Amino acid sequence: MRILYIHNDYAKPSGEEHASGELIQLLKEHGHVVEKYSRSSAEIADSVFGKIKSFFAGISNPFEAKRLRAYLMHFKPDVAIVQNLYPLLSPSIFKPLKDNHVPVVMRCPNYRLFCPGGLCLDNNGHICEKCFGKGKEWWCIWKNCETSIFKSIGYAVRNATARKSRAILDGVDIFIVQSAFQKEKFILQGIPSQHIGILPGIAPMITECEEGEVPMGSWFTFVGRVSEEKGIYEFIEAAKHFPYLTFKVAGNLDGNFKKPMDMPLNVEFTGFLKGRELDDLYRKSRAIVVPSKWYEGFPNVIVRGMLLKRPIITTNIGAMQTIIDNGMNGITIPPGDAGALKKAIEELSKDENKSIKYGLKGYEKASSLYSREQIYLSLQSIINKAIKIGE
Repeated sequence: MRILYIHNDYAKPSGEEHASGELIQLLKEHGHVVEKYSRSSAEIADSVFGKIKSFFAGISNPFEAKRLRAYLMHFKPDVAIVQNLYPLLSPSIFKPLKDNHVPVVMRCPNYRLFCPGGLCLDNNGHICEKCFGKGKEWWCIWKNCETSIFKSIGYAVRNATARKSRAILDGVDIFIVQSAFQKEKFILQGIPSQHIGILPGIAPMITECEEGEVPMGSWFTFVGRVSEEKGIYEFIEAAKHFPYLTFKVAGNLDGNFKKPMDMPLNVEFTGFLKGRELDDLYRKSRAIVVPSKWYEGFPNVIVRGMLLKRPIITTNIGAMQTIIDNGMNGITIPPGDAGALKKAIEELSKDENKSIKYGLKGYEKASSLYSREQIYLSLQSIINKAIKIGE
């Protein structure tokens, strides 16, 4: 099968890029011919002209539609998988796909179809679904969700245009979400259940350890984008209570992240890691901490930790509560609760046997439900359904 993967890369590597790369590799492993059609936000980063360009391109980009139309003359896919559209691709890409009778699957790792920022999180770090109800995406302007009125207007206008034109809804045959929780949110926003498929995050490729099985480590490790909605400030606050423990932070710094003036000395920032370096970090950890305050799609950092037999501490909202079973393969806490996070860290730091038990249970679950083969079978089923709908 010939598959076209369409994605607007972010300016810096993120979980979305990692996930799309894994899916492309998985499809290639099973004999499919996959080509990636992409633009990158790095093209317009830190440029006034770039910001102006992204404002208009996100609403409609006929030039990109023309470019894709020409591309389809040379590569004729059996199906297209679309991920991020913004800001350079825009919903304009769906018309050339439909004109060429290409079935379309859209992978939705967040809630950007209905929430312009995609996170369902307000500037105070609280879950917000205002854009799901009366007023829709205009709440993004009224609340200035992007902390830049120019950016908030741009995000709101492009979402409103896409919604009113139905360019996305009519251009997509099957929407891929990552959990039953997310599917229910999409149904409530008017997308028919039969046009939604659930595909959990793919289990990442784990590098072999030259030393064999590694004993449970002592670090508490935060992996992901270093930003407020990911719970980084709660992680740092909890670290202050354990000066005798090491806390690692692996990920790119968000542009709005500010290191606290009283940053504890036991918190170390490693930067973005991948492959063997990332796996080694996991192996030396007592637990992987994912204290996100937003719904998340399906954090692959959690599955990687489970496959490496490390317990997980995460929040009890969104997809996380369906991956981690509290008291079985990890500990779940309320989002934004630094006190509860402190208690969970203390519990695992003092009980290595419990940490080992949780790690083994997590490995069993991840190996059976999120294996590469199981994800491939689910993805193949979704693609076949999209092709049938598109006939």
